[in-house]
Amino acid sequence: MNSPRTRFYRDKVNGKFMGVCAGIADYTGVDALWVRLGFLVLAFSMGWPFLAYFVLGFLASKKPPHLYGDRQEQQFWQRVRQSPARTAREVRAEFRDIDRRLADVESFYVNSNPRLSAEIEKLR
Repeated sequence: MNSPRTRFYRDKVNGKFMGVCAGIADYTGVDALWVRLGFLVLAFSMGWPFLAYFVLGFLASKKPPHLYGDRQEQQFWQRVRQSPARTAREVRAEFRDIDRRLADVESFYVNSNPRLSAEIEKLR
């Protein structure tokens, strides 16, 4: 998975301070509010998450402005990051459904048009 859409980025546009929590939210698909609340709970109970936050803030790349075309594409890539195998199965199922529907359309037009059916048989 070397696609730029599967990498972790800081999200400065939706972020509050350095964009780390917003980047984690974008990467995982979890609402940013929950990520921020979880960070605060961890940070005040343990202390080291503050250090991790600043390390990620300085080392992670900033999210490219036009990484996703729309919200549906963003959700698709979040599902890919969470479970690539499940996403591949979903895509295969969608293609099978499209293929089945296309076969139904083809069957309808061939069966209802004897001249077209004869031309197809002549080509075989």
